[in-house]
Amino acid sequence: MKPTDFSRTNMNTRKIIAAFLCSVISTALWATDCSKMETQSDLNRCYGVEYKAADKELNQAYADVRASLDERQKQELKAVQLAWIKYRDLSCNFELSNAKGGSAYSMGLSICLTEKTRARTAELKKMASCEEGDITCSPK
Repeated sequence: MKPTDFSRTNMNTRKIIAAFLCSVISTALWATDCSKMETQSDLNRCYGVEYKAADKELNQAYADVRASLDERQKQELKAVQLAWIKYRDLSCNFELSNAKGGSAYSMGLSICLTEKTRARTAELKKMASCEEGDITCSPK
């Protein structure tokens, strides 16, 4: 075996190990099951992370719909989205009004916001994939 063959083999082994470690770490980060958390603090944090991920997906779906609209429609969509955000926040605050001040309030709020955000994301994704001529779908 030549010295260069050994260094190539060593480099390939390093790449394989690095890829494996990245895979394990990313799976652990993305596959967190909040229901398995043991402390309220961990539950609050976990469900907060879930909400942030749902919000990021919502923002991407909103941008996808917006990209296909004319200026008038963009303004209308913005008004609708701002009204929806206000509805979502008020609704979740009302739904959790009995828990305000409690240790589980943050978790409950994150769960509520996540559920409503995922539902809105599904609506936006449907809008983004409307067939031309479908009058029951939002305009493109």
